Amino acid sequence: MCGITGWVDFQRDLRNCTTLLEKMNETLEARGPDAEGKWVEDHVALGHRRLIVIDPEGGTQPMEKKLADRTYVITYNGELYNMDELRLKLQSLGHRLRTRSDTELILTAYIQWGMECPRHLNGIFAFAIWDEAEQRLFAARDRIGVKPFFYSQVGGSFLFASEVKALLAHPDIEPVIGEEGLAEILVMGPARTPGVGVFRDIKELRPGHMLSFDRDGLRIHPYWELVSVHHTDDLETTAAKVRELFEDAVKRQLVSDVPIGTMLSGGLDSSAISACAAKTFSEEGRGQLSTFSVDYADNDKHFHVNEFQPNSDAPWVQLMADAIKSDHHVVMLDNEELIENLIQAMIARDFPGMADIDASLYLFSREIKKKMTVVLSGECADEVFGGYPWFHREEMINADTFPWSRLVDKRIPFISPEIVQRIQPLSYVESRYQEALAEVPRLSEESATEARMREMFYLNLTRWMPTLLDRKDRMSMAFGLEVRVPFCDHHLVEYVWNIPWSMKSLGNREKGLLRYALKGLLPPEIIERKKSPYPKTHHPVYLRTMQQRVLQLTEDAQEPMFQLLDRQAVRQFAEQDLNRTHLPWFGQLMNVPALLAYWLQLNEWLKRYRVKVDI
Repeated sequence: MCGITGWVDFQRDLRNCTTLLEKMNETLEARGPDAEGKWVEDHVALGHRRLIVIDPEGGTQPMEKKLADRTYVITYNGELYNMDELRLKLQSLGHRLRTRSDTELILTAYIQWGMECPRHLNGIFAFAIWDEAEQRLFAARDRIGVKPFFYSQVGGSFLFASEVKALLAHPDIEPVIGEEGLAEILVMGPARTPGVGVFRDIKELRPGHMLSFDRDGLRIHPYWELVSVHHTDDLETTAAKVRELFEDAVKRQLVSDVPIGTMLSGGLDSSAISACAAKTFSEEGRGQLSTFSVDYADNDKHFHVNEFQPNSDAPWVQLMADAIKSDHHVVMLDNEELIENLIQAMIARDFPGMADIDASLYLFSREIKKKMTVVLSGECADEVFGGYPWFHREEMINADTFPWSRLVDKRIPFISPEIVQRIQPLSYVESRYQEALAEVPRLSEESATEARMREMFYLNLTRWMPTLLDRKDRMSMAFGLEVRVPFCDHHLVEYVWNIPWSMKSLGNREKGLLRYALKGLLPPEIIERKKSPYPKTHHPVYLRTMQQRVLQLTEDAQEPMFQLLDRQAVRQFAEQDLNRTHLPWFGQLMNVPALLAYWLQLNEWLKRYRVKVDI
């Protein structure tokens, strides 16, 4: 993975502005610790930070390619998983390739197919190509949105970057938020509405979209969308196809010129990836697979079963590691260190996020990076196959809102009355929910139950999953660790999208079809294990510390978060005995300690990013 930046301005000679490009590039240092580069000419400047994964010698960027009298330049972040097929296709069309890198493949694909090139790519990517003859910048983002792409159009300038912090490093972009940004942070957060960059002048290129910028302005179009068709395969054919697509995705994503391993929680998803990877390693003579799990000091003493977390991971991790004979590493996190890295996790994400869930992945990634450069992870199986409680509980299915934000009304009393009046929280959430439903590709002659479940899957794939992909990208890339997610393979997503809910929920189990498809690959105990989400700390010191720190903030009315929050309401809440208070205010893991931590992150975000509230 890498970091990309760029700037196009047809009224300015950017050869005099290289210092600004370098400043933007420097903010992405962790994304590309191995090399950096820039390409500047007249009205365009492209920057790149490189993490070497494939072709250390030939993949230097920005990469320039000349054909006849035409010049093309690319800056690219990502990995292609159809390199061999694409290389053969391009060579058959007469193209000569001088490197093994996927960077050159994408640039050559653009030369061959122009703005149709993203349709020929299988992988995770965000890239921008300067077409000198056309005086046009062309950019695209992968179908699922694994790799980030933010942009800003201010005056005559068009700027883009892998992360918001790089855009904010440019003096023309101010850290201003208006009513929309406030609603995103205070009501939707830590999720974000697709396309919204929170700051007034920043937007996000949506997954599966491409853009072009030239002297006529900016144009954005989708190149990929989910398509609903009737599923005609029977159960056995469907399960076999799911298994085939899954194993193909894992094998393709194991290609690397640097050490590669897997994250292993002992759950169905990561275990399946690890088992498939171990099998591939054995078949290809690549030695022993390295696997990694995370836990917290003293968590065994303080773990409490609840509706979302039925058991701890440790015994299941060991069972799986023994079964595949992996070289397993347990990363044990200290709660004090977790607390002290809440702010670093926020900075990595550029926004208040999933609190300790982010910070733990941040520290987990740091430790994995000491041994690996690339790992595969089980994210997104729950969104693709229906693993979350809200796919199975009637009150959540019928909530008529985003199922992870059913309790948004519980957040409103903490927001200052003036801000509530301006952003209208419930109306904002309702409008975003209806906006999402309007996008769902409907299928005729579908039962009411199947139609509602199609809506649920669409909400999860396009509104919930990006939150987790955002987290995965930012926390891992903070240390130059590339994380690949096989369950996001678009061929798998497209096929499973049209499998009816009655088949996906086989046996009335979460991910029932996936469990059936994976039989024979995993131990029966793993196949039958009830879903348990990403592990989190249960140590009481975490909650106590969050309470203490929030209470300290309430002692000073000038703390910036009290521009937005009701100081008295926050104080009264933090003073309570919260040990048994159950308030899953966002998703299945964000409870009371995370709410307090979110406020801490919010306050520090307002300070560090010098956020200006303009309503």
